[in-house]
Amino acid sequence: MTTRAISPELREAARVSKAWPYEEARKLLKRYPGGKPDGAPVLFETGYGPSGLPHIGTFNEVLRTTIVRHAYEELSGAPTRLVAFSDDMDGLRKVPDNVPNQAMLADYLGKPLTQVPDPFGKFESFAHHNNAMLRDFLDSYGFDYEFVSSTDMYRGGQFDDALKNVLRHYQAIMDIMLPTLRKERQATYSPVLPVSPKSGSVLQVPIEVVDADAGIVRFTDEGDVIEQSILSGGAKLQWKVDWAMRWVALGVDYEMAGKDLIDSVTQSSKIARALGGRPPEGFNYEMFLDEKGEKISKSKGNGLSIEQWLTYGTRESLAFYIYREPKAAKQLHIGVIPRAVDDYEQFRAAYAGQPLDKQLGNPVHHIHNGDVPQDGLPVTFGLLLNLVGVMGADATEHQVWAYLRNYAPDATVERYPRLGGLVRHALAYNRDFIAPTLRRRAPEAHEAMALRELDAQLAALDPQAGAEEIQNIVYAIGKDPHYGFEQLRDWFKALYETLLGAEQGPRMGSFIALYGVENSRALIARALEAAPA
Repeated sequence: MTTRAISPELREAARVSKAWPYEEARKLLKRYPGGKPDGAPVLFETGYGPSGLPHIGTFNEVLRTTIVRHAYEELSGAPTRLVAFSDDMDGLRKVPDNVPNQAMLADYLGKPLTQVPDPFGKFESFAHHNNAMLRDFLDSYGFDYEFVSSTDMYRGGQFDDALKNVLRHYQAIMDIMLPTLRKERQATYSPVLPVSPKSGSVLQVPIEVVDADAGIVRFTDEGDVIEQSILSGGAKLQWKVDWAMRWVALGVDYEMAGKDLIDSVTQSSKIARALGGRPPEGFNYEMFLDEKGEKISKSKGNGLSIEQWLTYGTRESLAFYIYREPKAAKQLHIGVIPRAVDDYEQFRAAYAGQPLDKQLGNPVHHIHNGDVPQDGLPVTFGLLLNLVGVMGADATEHQVWAYLRNYAPDATVERYPRLGGLVRHALAYNRDFIAPTLRRRAPEAHEAMALRELDAQLAALDPQAGAEEIQNIVYAIGKDPHYGFEQLRDWFKALYETLLGAEQGPRMGSFIALYGVENSRALIARALEAAPA
């Protein structure tokens, strides 16, 4: 449980801010105008289905929910809790495509995920493995949350009273759900999924309520009629019913969900009311898409893993990318990382100089919970990528730091500790994605003329000249009609393609200052060797 000390000025600015976390938090102010009864903490929940490896879409919900939680604390000063709930008693419906030992997993279809062996051989079950991956990452980000296992809650009896309540309102739940189902599904649907005493599988069979207060139901299992308690792990609920039961049992006040679950939220909300509870506040966010524009799926493994992003980009850039425009569909693939890194740094650099209302609309305010670090960087990530791209796939950190000191003499790990991480990310990104694609082309005749002029002016340049002076030289050559460029961007494109081997590139003045004038002249010489005579 957390509470925060917030200044009156910040609270007043937050009450009128149009940033989406504050708009969401104001729903909770309306829900509890005088605070939650008895001073109880407002409960935020995120759900996770550990049927596949966690990916960024999974992490997305925890981050965005945490951001709304912080916004509510700024608005209200009230205590809050965050529960990360794992639906790990769910039956394994299909074998994920991106795990080993798939034949072994196929033997456990229908079994609760906490009873499916870990295909990686590290944990006591597949669910334990996936839960541990998620928790390790959430812990590494410093999230304040309480992890809750569905299996522990069901088997430990914590849901027993709620399960009896479901049986008491069995017909009302059926009346809500049956109209939403196809006719053939209606014939077999049950809100309660008993666990088979024979196979241990979660059964999709109709049930009859025998004694709601005792939790007894009747069903058929492989031809035998079974009477069994659904309490203490004897059954699991269908997930829409489970979701509603959980909201009521735990007292959940806020939970968001993807746009694909709008209908599920509607049905679960009706069920929650039928159970005598109040559904939580929340909103539906748009989905992340892969490079092909397809929805990211845990079982397909077609999205970025958390580990992949952190190999090539910073933690803060991941949070920044997730924060922005939650109601717009966004592609999520390796190619978006460099821009996310630099956009994050740009917003971070601007934060200190902004008035309070602008700060509350700045993504970094929400990413850092209002405590935004002020240490800047001497170069952009894009510029670093261009540098290591020219240096080649075998470039080392030591070599990169040597070039950095050409541009910023005080560039040391001690002076810029975050820069060391960016250098490592740049080297990895270049090695795996940039170096294999670089293709330098020969300059055309008019481009070669311009390159010779650039070389001559660089040769005559004062050794103390900075990036801005170099940029002015580059700019003047491109504007000179003598060299035949219809537009200035054609000159820059020629520089990128002939010197760097890429279609896009950096501000050339900054790049030449970083790479060094003599090294840059060597690049020009190599390009001119391939020019037409």
